[in-house]
Amino acid sequence: MCGIAVIFGDRNPDLLKKMLSLIKYRGPDDEGTWFSNDVSMGHTRLSIIDISSGKQPMLTTDKKKAIVFNGEIYNFKEIRNNLKYKYNFTTNSDTEALLHLYQEKGYDCVKDLNGMFAFVIYDNGKIFAARDRIGIKPLYMAKDENKIIFASELKCLWFADDIIEFPPGSIYTSDNGFQTYYKLPFPTDNHFDIEKVITNIQDLLDNAVKIRLISDVPVGVFLSGGLDSSIVAAIMKKYLPELHSFTVGVEGSEDILSSRIVANHLGTFHHEYIYTEKEMLQYLPDVIYHLELYDAPLVRSAVPNYFVSRLAKGIVKVLLSGEGADEIFCGYEYLKKINSNDELKSESYRITNNLHNTNLQRTDRITMSHSIEARVPFLDFNVIDFVFSISSSIKNPNFKNTEKWILRKAFENYLPPEIIWRKKQKFSEGAGSI
Repeated sequence: MCGIAVIFGDRNPDLLKKMLSLIKYRGPDDEGTWFSNDVSMGHTRLSIIDISSGKQPMLTTDKKKAIVFNGEIYNFKEIRNNLKYKYNFTTNSDTEALLHLYQEKGYDCVKDLNGMFAFVIYDNGKIFAARDRIGIKPLYMAKDENKIIFASELKCLWFADDIIEFPPGSIYTSDNGFQTYYKLPFPTDNHFDIEKVITNIQDLLDNAVKIRLISDVPVGVFLSGGLDSSIVAAIMKKYLPELHSFTVGVEGSEDILSSRIVANHLGTFHHEYIYTEKEMLQYLPDVIYHLELYDAPLVRSAVPNYFVSRLAKGIVKVLLSGEGADEIFCGYEYLKKINSNDELKSESYRITNNLHNTNLQRTDRITMSHSIEARVPFLDFNVIDFVFSISSSIKNPNFKNTEKWILRKAFENYLPPEIIWRKKQKFSEGAGSI
């Protein structure tokens, strides 16, 4: 996990240095730069995988190709095994696996990736950039005179006027511009058999959590005590006997009380932080600065995100989160007002497709402001594809008068009943920041 900055069309060490200085918190462990006549590439590193030798920018042996990469490729070992007989690997990093995959498959390499990523590859005078399917990792792009500039956060592009957000599920090449390689599938009604649906949800989410435990540093869980994060924690505990969980809230908030129930049930090493209204106001400018948005609901939920990331810093470097479950499983209270299945599917599609501008932006920006990497198993594209194929009649928030009923049923044996059937609350409600 890291921050990246690229100036294509100019060798400009001073500008690159300034850009990297603004996102040093995204990667405080290391910093690297590489220059050619027509490109400047920079990287600030938060060391997660292959701590000793995964330095970036990373170059091919002929020095004609270079990559800066932000994110995690969860299937990089499989990619590596498929390529190890053709390419000489000198690190154990997912970055090198990605670079060799590009050498092997060109622009189509993105289709083989399971992960969250934003990367830029310089290839002998040309540029290739890509962002993950859902937009979990950020990337921005600007044009300034004859230059094209890429950066992980908007604040790095203060000098440019023509700025766009790099679209999720897209690639950009200097030859052909933007192209889409993934579109979120529109929800259908293909699967109704409840027992089969439950089994598939259990298996897919179990695998999504398991592959997100890959790390050379400690991994913990953000535990609000709500359904989604509690399910993630319960699955993690199967694979991590020593699991650290983190909760924040105002005194007496439901998240604080419910998370204690889950932590005691699972036997996690539980960490709490109680914050006050005065403290919320004190840190509000920092929250908005890092969030790069001033949307009120997002700011409200970013405040507890800020405190929980600060709480986890120094104990773990990676936190798994329950983000995305409400969008794909129709968990929000307002969705109960929608009586038409077609309208419900459209709204679920819309809010999931917009996550990169809402909860995913909040999660990335605020965790990274404390040098913490957040991973979101509910947004594994395999999970999304299946959940979007489930009959809307069993995802409907009014089905059995319980939102996310099918998800609750799938994991009712994993957690205490008061957690499984806890009423949905927005993060800012449960933590009290509202």
